Amino acid sequence: MTGYAYTILIPMIPLVMFLVTGLLGMKWKPIVSGLLGTIGMGTSWVLSLITAGSYFFGGHHAEGFQTIIPFETTWLRFTETLHINIGVLLDPISVMMLVVITTISFMVHLYSLGYMKGEKGFARFYAFLSLFTFSMLGLVIATNIFQMYIFWELVGVSSFLLIGFYYTKPSAVAASKKAFIVTRFADLGFLIGILILSFVTGTFDFGKLTEPGTAIFGSAASMSFMGISALTWAMTLIFIGGAGKSAMFPLHIWLPDAMEGPTPVSALIHAATMVVAGVFLVARMFPVIHFQAPDAQEIIGYVGGFTSLFAAVIAITQYDIKRVLAFSTLSQLGYMMLALGVSGYGGEEGLGYMASMFHLFTHAMFKALLFLGAGSIIHAVHSNYMYDMGGLRKYLPITHITFLIACLTIAGVPPLSGFFSKDEILVAALHHNKLLFAVEFLVAGLTAFYMFRLYFSVFWGKDRHYHHTPHESPLTMSIPLMFLAVASVFAGFLPFHHLVTSDKMGFDTEMHMAVAAPSVLIGLFGIAMAWILYKKESAVPEKLAQRWGILYTATYNKFYFDEIYLFVTKKIIFNYISRPIAWFDRHIIDGFMVGIGLVTEKIAYQIKGMQSGQLQHYAFMFVAGTLALALSLVYFLM
Repeated sequence: MTGYAYTILIPMIPLVMFLVTGLLGMKWKPIVSGLLGTIGMGTSWVLSLITAGSYFFGGHHAEGFQTIIPFETTWLRFTETLHINIGVLLDPISVMMLVVITTISFMVHLYSLGYMKGEKGFARFYAFLSLFTFSMLGLVIATNIFQMYIFWELVGVSSFLLIGFYYTKPSAVAASKKAFIVTRFADLGFLIGILILSFVTGTFDFGKLTEPGTAIFGSAASMSFMGISALTWAMTLIFIGGAGKSAMFPLHIWLPDAMEGPTPVSALIHAATMVVAGVFLVARMFPVIHFQAPDAQEIIGYVGGFTSLFAAVIAITQYDIKRVLAFSTLSQLGYMMLALGVSGYGGEEGLGYMASMFHLFTHAMFKALLFLGAGSIIHAVHSNYMYDMGGLRKYLPITHITFLIACLTIAGVPPLSGFFSKDEILVAALHHNKLLFAVEFLVAGLTAFYMFRLYFSVFWGKDRHYHHTPHESPLTMSIPLMFLAVASVFAGFLPFHHLVTSDKMGFDTEMHMAVAAPSVLIGLFGIAMAWILYKKESAVPEKLAQRWGILYTATYNKFYFDEIYLFVTKKIIFNYISRPIAWFDRHIIDGFMVGIGLVTEKIAYQIKGMQSGQLQHYAFMFVAGTLALALSLVYFLM
């Protein structure tokens, strides 16, 4: 165990970089903060790769991977069994997440040296990046669910700061508040779920909670509310917290607006790290959910499937390239949640769990590549909108090739990584729920269509008359694109079925051609449709939009969910709940307290003459009081 003692440095280095750049960044040139943050993040990345190499490939794992806790200390103790510890937990999913977070964060740090150059608040930006990375790393290595919750909330604060980085821009401020408020509502569910779970089991510790067959759930069977077991309530509420972070329907509304932050923030938070925290939470609690709350697992599967389809349909009609990618992220997160919802436990029964984590890993690489590629495009043309772009393949050769690789990967074209991870999810869905399989099969075709709609609109089509000639991004931006492109190509060849599984035991898988071949064909069909409609500029897409009429309009407006939320909050909650409460507080509560003050003041005014300072008044009061007492005694004694 002591061999992994250095892993405490992985989150601590970003914390130190946050403190240094946050406190001293204004005293030196901005580039110094960027270089310090990048070097620090690079160090954490190297340590994470060393940890992964040693953990996964450094020994014989015939009996499965062990859970290692190289550091732990008790922070708060309530009872002998119920206490909150702070520590580092290493197991397959936490080690995998260390690699994902530090890889994407390091690439974003490096990329931002070029993308954010000259921006006001450059040092502040790097401080916030380091704080976010520290928070996310602390979340995934948590030894208990309460430690996870602490860092969970810190991730929320960090995302609020990064989304609202352009604090002079009203839309960015509104987006940051929206993300913070929506996820806070979800986190309330998470907290209540934690409290129920700890009450039932008497522990926060992941080691005790996730051990199959543990005796701590024995007394929970008799506990229920409204006919639903306490553990089902707890796991459903905890999932609500995860649904908020991972922007599952109907808590999805914050993610598209979060694109108001700088594009590197979109890559870091909304592609590979923060938004997968919900998926990670469900994976971490998977043994509890699967064995103790199967109804909650079924809910997870259906919510994931619906979110995946819902977001893919909306992505087809969007024109802001970052919003297309945001809805794509929602759809892919739905894939991951669905896979956990249809998974069994152990061996091939746990295929869905393995596939979910596999897709989380590959998605991190190609979606970060897509967002950073979008940043390179925006950097070149100074616009987010596809109708301002076209013919950019001639001006941005590196961005073009890397973006194409990412599009092919997310479309599931073999032998790129997205093909392998998506195929495993479809196989798991086919074996456990035919309806969800049909949904995800359709989403596979929609994904290929909307991604290549984006690709052809940006890099092919009509060459726009740009105000200035677009040019390729500097090396600090191009190197991360090339690295992530390589990772997107080869990540699928990692033997995930031997590394990250539900019971920490490897198992063998094989290619299911009955699933793989149709999924590739529907992906190619989606690409072909995008080729026909968008490779050359034509009036056909516009005519199709008009033909779909109200359905197209509703899809373009994201089915009016933002308007529905605003109506419910402003017209109903504010007018019929908040206003009466405010009136009651102002007139009844405040009026009562003001009344007490006025009565006290009036009484004091009436009796203030008793403290006149004149000796004869005091003598009179003394004599009068003595006579009153004497007469009282005489009266009661007679």
